[in-house]
Amino acid sequence: MKNKVYIETTVVSYYTASFSRDLVIAGHQQATRDFWMKAGHDFEVYISALVIKEVKMGDKIQAKKRLEAIASFPALDIDINAENLAERIVTGRGIPDKFPEDALHIAIAAVNEINAIVTWNFAHLNNPFTRMMIRQIVENEGYICPEIVSPNEFLGGEP
Repeated sequence: MKNKVYIETTVVSYYTASFSRDLVIAGHQQATRDFWMKAGHDFEVYISALVIKEVKMGDKIQAKKRLEAIASFPALDIDINAENLAERIVTGRGIPDKFPEDALHIAIAAVNEINAIVTWNFAHLNNPFTRMMIRQIVENEGYICPEIVSPNEFLGGEP
């Protein structure tokens, strides 16, 4: 059985955006494209109703590109269990209360037994201190916490 990965909105945005002149962003974009090519073969890829909602926002042309990019992925619903877990993540200070959507991404993935959340959100999701807090809260609520990773972590390379 393939591992299940949840693609968070920042990854979709990096995948569909025009290449940046900023070298760090351009590197993230290339890593995202490389991951995207590998993901469909190596993993069961999921998004959520929240990802769909978020990719529809902003510039209409870019929104259309983002929607087309995720069209083939199954979308997980936002159920009461995910909403409750997201609330616990926020009240437990795993995610700042100004960013409840970030907690909801984690909660949706956890209640659906996703193995990893792929994100470029280093501010609220993918940093060591946030990951520790999130893991503790999610596991205290009886779920297995998905690994929170960037696309780079899937690419590997030659030893």
